[in-house]
Amino acid sequence: MAPRLRAVKEHSAERALVSPADPLAAPATAASVRGLSRKFGDRTVLHGVDLDIAHGEFIALIGRSGSGKSTLLRALAGLDREVTGRLSAAGPVSVAFQEPRLVPWKRVLANVALGLRAADPEATARTALGEVGLAERASAWPATLSGGEAQRASLARALVRDPRLLLLDEPFSSLDALTRITMHRLVLNLWIRHRPAVLLVTHDVDEALALADRVLVLGEGRITHSSLITVPRPRDRDHPDLVALRLRLLTELGVPAGETD
Repeated sequence: MAPRLRAVKEHSAERALVSPADPLAAPATAASVRGLSRKFGDRTVLHGVDLDIAHGEFIALIGRSGSGKSTLLRALAGLDREVTGRLSAAGPVSVAFQEPRLVPWKRVLANVALGLRAADPEATARTALGEVGLAERASAWPATLSGGEAQRASLARALVRDPRLLLLDEPFSSLDALTRITMHRLVLNLWIRHRPAVLLVTHDVDEALALADRVLVLGEGRITHSSLITVPRPRDRDHPDLVALRLRLLTELGVPAGETD
């Protein structure tokens, strides 16, 4: 099998081509950002961001609305060619967005297999659907799926490409509380099985604490805080360390102590 090549997007952010299959050339991280900046007119959304994401690491990125979280994610995905700075990603990058973005005129299986380069795309897609519990919905139309099923199909489409870096842009925000818990468990199980590096953008502090190895706070275009989480999974949100960290993160987000209940 030919070695995978680092994803390269030619734009104002400097990138290099590396083969991770070569141990002498393999990057030390799944993704690396140095001095990343982005302006929209006169407004600077990202201001010299530095970030390393280790192989297999699960990072949650939180911040107030408009802080630049999704802008950073889109830059890592290669979807924003107006960023400046240095940005590299080791191997395939996949994205699951807040909206599942399934093609409505293709059935679920065809959505997952769309653009897939594999010897047998349909069989590979069926395997991915089985992993997310949608094997029996392979022939369904997207319009007939529930919100949770649509997000599971979106995850299958992202994971079927065996990404080294999985980017999740608030994929659970529109789901009800019980479905969200189910999706959290699914994502953790898939992460444990495949071990991509994950960057999850979320507004939900409790979600970040439940899922991540490390939580970053983005504010005023910079990463203003970073906390490691060493509490074993599955996590009890009432664990003293998580309670303390929750208060710390809310403080970093500018939420007064009296509003944290």
